[in-house]
Amino acid sequence: MARTNKRILVIEDDPDIADLLNLNLRDEGFAVELATDGETGLARLAAQAYDLLILDLMLPGIDGLEVCRRVRNQPSYTPIIIVSSKSGESQRIVGLEMGADDYLTKPFSVLELTARVRALLRRVEALKQVPPLSNNTTIVTAHLRIDPQTREVWLDGRPITLTVREFDLLYFFAKHPGHIYSRLELLNQVWGYSHDGYEHTVNSHINRLRAKIESDPAHPSQILTVWGVGYKFCAADPADA
Repeated sequence: MARTNKRILVIEDDPDIADLLNLNLRDEGFAVELATDGETGLARLAAQAYDLLILDLMLPGIDGLEVCRRVRNQPSYTPIIIVSSKSGESQRIVGLEMGADDYLTKPFSVLELTARVRALLRRVEALKQVPPLSNNTTIVTAHLRIDPQTREVWLDGRPITLTVREFDLLYFFAKHPGHIYSRLELLNQVWGYSHDGYEHTVNSHINRLRAKIESDPAHPSQILTVWGVGYKFCAADPADA
């Protein structure tokens, strides 16, 4: 297998799994580094950039969810695949909402993991080819002011607090007012993956966003449901339409 310039950090405290990942990913041409605990992994992430992070949840000291949260608070974006023995739906949702791009349950197929690694790296490269709005472009609507540089949002002049994914979803909507997106499209555009089983996480984020930005979440005027299709964002005040 030809070498690539892609660097992968694996944070995994099980030596057998770590060795398995190291061997197979190197066979696929990736440059792989290992860390056995969250603190060491965070130190390596702070010291240099990686193209992808493979992260176990059950780690000594700083656990995987906290590692994921801290990585997502950094200005640069590192794709994250969580591998965990926690197979419950709630654990997958927490991991994905914390900012992971994909979630794989142990025991897993190394071939499947490798396929997901390559698919995620392809999506990241594809997104780099799409000219985004400038990081300095603040979006102002009838009720919202969204600053992507500071990741701050104001509702009718009041600052509101959003999670990482809530902000990403709102900003994506605000960049494309009036465009209708299915849940699967939103997963692909905002979360970076397109697995049918995760579509419900879009619903939960929509509901939480509505609770924070709508005067009446039961009858939203900004994030609208298009029945049978998906959702769209209304930037204008309905009274002015």
